[in-house]
Amino acid sequence: MKYYLIVGEASGDLHAAHLMRELKNVDPKAEFRFFGGDHMSMVGGTLVRHYRDTAFMGLFSVIAHLPTILRNMSMCKADIREWGPDAVILVDYPGFNLGIAKYVHSNKLAKVFYYISPKIWAWKENRIKNIKRDVDELFSILPFEVDFFEKKHHFPIHYVGNPTADEVGEFMGKYDETFLQFCQRHNLPQKPIIALLAGSRKTEIKDNLPRMMRVMEHFPDYQFVLAGAPAIDDEYYSRFITDTSLGMVHNDTFALLANATAALVTSGTATLETALFNVPQVVCYATPVAPFWGFLKKLVLKVKYISLVNLIADKEVVPELVADAFTHKRLMDELSGIMPGQPGRKTMLEGYGRMREAIGKPGAPANAARLMVSILNQ
Repeated sequence: MKYYLIVGEASGDLHAAHLMRELKNVDPKAEFRFFGGDHMSMVGGTLVRHYRDTAFMGLFSVIAHLPTILRNMSMCKADIREWGPDAVILVDYPGFNLGIAKYVHSNKLAKVFYYISPKIWAWKENRIKNIKRDVDELFSILPFEVDFFEKKHHFPIHYVGNPTADEVGEFMGKYDETFLQFCQRHNLPQKPIIALLAGSRKTEIKDNLPRMMRVMEHFPDYQFVLAGAPAIDDEYYSRFITDTSLGMVHNDTFALLANATAALVTSGTATLETALFNVPQVVCYATPVAPFWGFLKKLVLKVKYISLVNLIADKEVVPELVADAFTHKRLMDELSGIMPGQPGRKTMLEGYGRMREAIGKPGAPANAARLMVSILNQ
């Protein structure tokens, strides 16, 4: 069968690549065409457009790139119609993907599968109308979404497990590098590491990285190492790196986390990855509307937390420094409190254990692939 996949960022590229591998196991004749990235390309198929040319985040960025977004959407629709897939698999990225879902469904071009459902439980809950109308099957990777979609909105979904847990587990099962070897491979000094995961988009990096770096001088016994995002070049990072002692690794975030003592992490999938590596963290998220954050949170957001760790655990396991709470003093205090020997570290690691229990058994991509092929064969 023919599968057309659409992702909009680095984490989606990784998740979709694992799903594609499992689809090939279940359906040996599987063909792929996609808006995606390097991980998906390594699995095989035809890359139509790279996500780095489609990933625009934030109102102002979207407005500035609106002609490009519209061209990409028009191109995608035409490509789907011409290729004639059996299924269109959408991976998160709702601003773009819900438009594609509407087009595919209204023209009866293919089954519409949504893998990694849009986070409408956080905001834009009214998108449930589009999902009910245009999505044939919804595949969830977050356990709390079952109640949200099925009990609150009476829309049946498939909870398949969490692919990030699978990806981290697979990596750790094969990773045998020592700390010394990791440091030598990346030309880093042999000092304990505090990892900086400042986001995968340019706007996130611009807002978060400079603030994260301000605490470096207060932890002289540690080296700070930045995880370079796949689609961001060194020239862009150089605009914000003012301390030459900051280390950097490219396309090796999992190895960095496997060797880190603690981390400062911008909210997103990275918070969950960090927790699954058992690395204590402080979640940091700067926003240009910081003075109005409290008001906007009450008006727009529908959830108590912004990090996946806390949302899955349904309690504050990791501190969230968002908007006006993301101050130098708070960051210093929270990071100090999770370093080795501090009671906050033990408490956080115990919270990670409860989060793992909520996620459940591994096998998300395989579960989703089996369900998709079964539905298509019915």
